Amino acid sequence: MAGSPALLLLLSLGLCCTGAQGQRDAVVVRFPSRTDIQPQEGQRLELDCWRNTTSWKVTWIRLDKHGSLHFILSNFISNTTTFYGGERTSLSFEASWREKTSRLVVKSFREEDEGIYFCINDINLVLHFSSGQPAFFPAPTATNQSSQVNTKDNLQQGPHAGASNENMPSFYCKVLMWVNLACACFLLLTAIAITITHCRGSRQ
Repeated sequence: MAGSPALLLLLSLGLCCTGAQGQRDAVVVRFPSRTDIQPQEGQRLELDCWRNTTSWKVTWIRLDKHGSLHFILSNFISNTTTFYGGERTSLSFEASWREKTSRLVVKSFREEDEGIYFCINDINLVLHFSSGQPAFFPAPTATNQSSQVNTKDNLQQGPHAGASNENMPSFYCKVLMWVNLACACFLLLTAIAITITHCRGSRQ
């Protein structure tokens, strides 16, 4: 399942549409059980995409640790599912549909499945982008191992430790800029497509 630039556009568009709609059609990704909030190696992982209004299609995507987006599947109100590559079945994932919930199941959670999971709901021809639900293996608990990791990180980072946290506001500003640009491009492409369709229809 390779990351795709098209998914970044989809992510930006979803954020744009969700922001414009506000909280009226809220969409949230969460664990079904409050006790099972961390995945375990090789075990089944379940995530729910909850919405407060009716949707006809839910798309699941994952943002991995390297910042790449991955399409997982699309689940429809008819309870049919389309997986990556247009497949109808998957060895890694499954999905189910309820009135206001779409459930994603990772059959056997592995390291390559770690990341932040999102769902996109198509509600009244408007895309609604959910909150993100992190799904990562528990951090090591051994004191000596933690100490070694912290020492190594401090040596590598040196005086620049914590710089990534300082750069976070700049990162979000850039994301917002690309979101606005993606929305403008989408509207432009939509207008062009409508114009071409209209011209072809008038000629016939």
